[in-house]
This record gives sequence, structure tokens and C-alpha cells, in this order.
Amino acid sequence: MTSRTKSSIAARLPVRRGLDECEAAVYLSISPSFFRKLVELRVMPRPRIVGSRRIWDVEELDLAFKSLPREGGDAELAFVSSESRDSWADFE
Repeated sequence: MTSRTKSSIAARLPVRRGLDECEAAVYLSISPSFFRKLVELRVMPRPRIVGSRRIWDVEELDLAFKSLPREGGDAELAFVSSESRDSWADFE
């Protein structure tokens, strides 16, 4: 018989949509205290509230992460070819 505990179900899910504070920090490879600071500074999104729980949306974390600056500036990536940069140019 399959176990129906929260942890056993969560372990079988390919991706979880909501993460608690520590999970969100680990997801971003930073410490929980630094994550709290980034939330406070509005660099990372504020949590959703479910009852008394604070839960971070994985999609919002992804968007916030992608908006972080790159080392050396936000210059276009050298490995992206000009063709793949403007794939819709032929349809204008």
C-alpha cells in the first residue's frame, strides 16, 4: 500500500508550485536569511498567504531570478546566434 503522508506525496511530485521560505531559499541556492533580506528589499517576491502559511510561487521566483543582474552587466550572451535572437524577423 502506498503511503499518503504529505512528505511521501511531495517526494513523488515532479515540481512543486509553492515553497516555504527555506525551500525557496534552497531553490535559489541562497541562505534563508539572505532570502529574507531580498524579500524585504523587494528583490524577491513577497509570499502568498494560505491560512497562516507564507508560500512563495515558483514561477514568481523564476521571474525575479531572471531579472537579477548578470556579472559584468546585461550584455547579450555571446553564444546566442543572430538568427536565434530574432527568429520572428522573417514574418514581419
